[in-house]
Parts: sequence; C-alpha cells; structure tokens
Amino acid sequence: MSSTLVEQPPVEAPPEEQNERHQMDLSLLEDRVPNEWKSTRRLTACVVVLGVIFFYFCLKPLWHTDLWGHLSYGKLIATTRTLPTTEPLMPLSKGEPMVDSAWLSQLIGYWTISSFGYAGMQGLSALCITAAAGLLLHRSLMRTRSLFFAMTALIAFLWLDWAPLVVVRPQLAGLVCFLILLHRTTSRQPRAADWVLIPLLHTLWANLHGSFLVGVAWLGALALGRALDLVRRSGTLRSLTHDQTVRRLFVWCELAAAAALINPYCIGLYGEVLSFGQQANLASLTEWQVLDVRSPHGMIFIATIVVLVGLYRITPRRVASWEVLTLVGLSIASLWSARFMVWWAPVAALLLVTHARASLHRWMPWQASLAPSPRTGKWSLVSVGLAWIFFAYSPLGMRVMHHREPAGDRALSSFTPIAAVNYLKDHPPQGQVFNTYEWGDYLQWAGPEGVQIFLNSHAHLVPRDVWLHYLQVIGEADGWADILDRYGVNAILLDHLNRNGLIKRLKDDPKWKIGYDDKLAIVFVRRKPI
Repeated sequence: MSSTLVEQPPVEAPPEEQNERHQMDLSLLEDRVPNEWKSTRRLTACVVVLGVIFFYFCLKPLWHTDLWGHLSYGKLIATTRTLPTTEPLMPLSKGEPMVDSAWLSQLIGYWTISSFGYAGMQGLSALCITAAAGLLLHRSLMRTRSLFFAMTALIAFLWLDWAPLVVVRPQLAGLVCFLILLHRTTSRQPRAADWVLIPLLHTLWANLHGSFLVGVAWLGALALGRALDLVRRSGTLRSLTHDQTVRRLFVWCELAAAAALINPYCIGLYGEVLSFGQQANLASLTEWQVLDVRSPHGMIFIATIVVLVGLYRITPRRVASWEVLTLVGLSIASLWSARFMVWWAPVAALLLVTHARASLHRWMPWQASLAPSPRTGKWSLVSVGLAWIFFAYSPLGMRVMHHREPAGDRALSSFTPIAAVNYLKDHPPQGQVFNTYEWGDYLQWAGPEGVQIFLNSHAHLVPRDVWLHYLQVIGEADGWADILDRYGVNAILLDHLNRNGLIKRLKDDPKWKIGYDDKLAIVFVRRKPI
C-alpha cells in the first residue's frame, strides 16, 4: 500500500506570542551606540560644510610664490640638520643674518611634499583651513546657539580672509594656533587643561610662525579688558586683587610669553619679530603696505566695521572691554598693514554674529534658540561616513590610498612658470639669473641644481642695494642694462603679464636673445655669457 503525505496548513501563533516576537524584532533596532559617541543632525550639517571646504581647498592649485621658497629652506634644514644663521640660498644675500621663525613649518612642508607630492601640500593647507574654520564654527555655535548664525560667522571669516587663505605659507599654521587660542579663551568655563594647553600652544606656535606675538597680545588684551570691566563696575582698584579671572588671564599671558622662548633663538626671536615690519624692502610689497580702503578688500573691511559699530549700538548684550580692545587694536594694525587682516577677520566674524543674534532676539523675542537636536548613533555613522567620503575622493585621499598624483598643470596655479623653468633646467644657465620677485621661489625649488637666483620672496633678507637695483631694472629706470652687466646676469626670467616694457627693451637689445617664450613667460639668454 502506498501512503500519501498530506501538507498541513501552518498554525498561526496566538496574538500574545506575535506581539512578543514583534517587540523582540524592534529591540534589535535599538540604538546601542554609547551616549558619548552619539551625534546630532546639527553636527552632521557642520561636517558637510567643513567637508566641502576641505575638498575645495584640496583642489585649489598651489600658489606660485612663498610656498616654494619655504620648501627650499625646509629641504636645506632636513639635509643639513641645522638651522642656517645667514641666508643660504640667494648668492647676492650671502652673509645676511637670518632668523628662521618658521623653520618647523618649513620642515613639515618639505616632509609632506616629499612623502605625498603636490596632493600632500594641497591636503595640508586644506586641513589647516578646515581646522581654523571648524574651531570658529564651533565657538560661534556655542555663543549663539544658532546654526544659521554660526554658518554666517564661517562665511564672513572666509570672505574676509580669502586672499591670505589661498596662499600656502606658514601663516596658515599660525592662524590655526590663533583659532585654538580664540576658541579656548572665549569659552564660558575654562578647563584645567588650559593651563597646559596654552603654554604648549605658544611653544609650538613660536617655532611654526612668527605670529605667536599675536597670541601673547591677545591674552594681554583679555586680561586688561577684564581689569577695566571690574574697575568700571566697582569703582576701585581693590577689586582686581580678588578676581580670579584677572589673575588667571594675567598668568596665562606670562606663561605664553615664557613658553615662546623655547625656540632655537630664545629671546632673540622676539626682537626679530618686533623689528620685522620695519624692514625697508617690505614697503614695496602690497600686502605690507597701508590698507587701501578703495580696493575691494578695503571696502569689505570698512563695510564690516560699519556693521559692527551699528550692532554695538543696538545690542542688548553687555559689551566687554576685551572686545573693544581687540577689535580696535586689530583694526588699526590692519589699516597700518593689510597683512594683519588675517587675525582681525575671525575675531570680527565671531563678535558680529554674537551681537547680531542678541539684537535679533531683542527685537524678535519669539525667535528663541532651537531645542537641542536629539543625539543618535545614526547621525554619528552618517557624519563619519561623510567625512570619509570627502577625504577619500580628495587628491590627498587618492594619493594616500591609490598613489595617484595630480598633474602639475592642475596642482599648480596657472601663473606658475612650469615650462620656462623646465627649459632652464634642461639648459642650465651659467652664473647669475635675473628673475621677477614672484617667480624666484619656484625657480629655486624646481630649477637647475644650484641656480643663482637674483632674489626670492624673503625680501627682508635681500640687501637694500640689491633690492633697489632690482626695482630699477623692473621699472626700466635709467641704467637698468648696466645693472644686469654689473651683476653678471646671463639669463633673465620674466612674465608677459607685468613686464612687457622690459621684455620689449630686451628684444631690441643686441646683447640678448630669446631662449624660450610662451604666453606666460619668456627667458632671455645673453649671446656672449659673462
């Protein structure tokens, strides 16, 4: 007999058991991320903005000045393992005393480009700018409790500081140090770690860039501002002896000034930095001149000051004396020298949104601060994923993970004389080369070994008579040809954009012939080398 297997219909579980299983399935979806690792949508938005900034500056071509000179000094330091005491790379500056206040930045830069190429330098500058932007964004968010105003501060900072940010130089390291100090000293509650952080920061800062004095002055302004506030409120000087904040800020200032002495030049670094701006050659450079308020950059500066003055008239917040001291001091310094705008911009941006937020709340009280965004592990995962994507697809990420180096014409600015310098490298000139100030650094870095450049961007190390002779030749003043003969110049590197007059004269001079010429640069070679 054959038996037939009859399929039985499935038996449904009781409703109570189904509900229990459903609850067990939902429990598997519970957020098991530790609370300290949970994030918010607001943080994810900040990661997106900062990631875009990082990615953009990673793609930004490297500028044709400053950077290459600093890399040349970094290479020399790495090779000789000593700091030069006199100018070592410009033959016409031989014997000029040299205090290299940016030696550590130069060494880090040389190690970066040696290890990761152009992408490494692009990534290093992008990391510095992103770090500075992130510190300002976080502090603005903490002071205003508004993502909108925090983003406004970030936009204002980038807008005001755009010109110095696109030039890769040790000043970017100094800017990061300043933003760290600004972030910690404007916090509502100081931390015990600040007593260690601030001295260590100034020790590092003094070896990265000579702007460490801005940090010491900042702490001094905070201490003085707090003292003025106390005297104004109490009407007596005795209040200063009992205030812990005044004592803390004053001691921090002392510690910072002392910590900065830990550098290869000790107290001599102070003298070099304080006297640097008085060097006569710098008066010929635009960024060291008085700020032209009629220029676009100057108009933005004046417009920001006008907005700040208006906000200070209507703000309901108590105006601290340190705000006035730092804003006025940095504004005067920026008018005296446009180079100081790099330090004024983040302070102006932070105080602008601080009082704008307070004024808005005064006139629109219903515009209360947003409720805290819920913290979940989901947003932590999203933030980490986005950060990885921005890094992985950047030139630095491609270089680190896939060893892909961006092409030189993409990684370098369009004004970099790549082809002309390659010509000089293939046809090494004999003796002295005359070059424009803007291209001396790149010629020194990428040109033939031991090339005798006329000068580079370290104008303060160029002897005064050499600098005046350079200006005389560039300006086509009387006797310019005799100067080239006197210095034994056998090759000349010029740009078509700014030196058309001199190029025309050299073309008409029978002593010279064209060795190389393109739309950007031209190389003249002496027919009978001296």
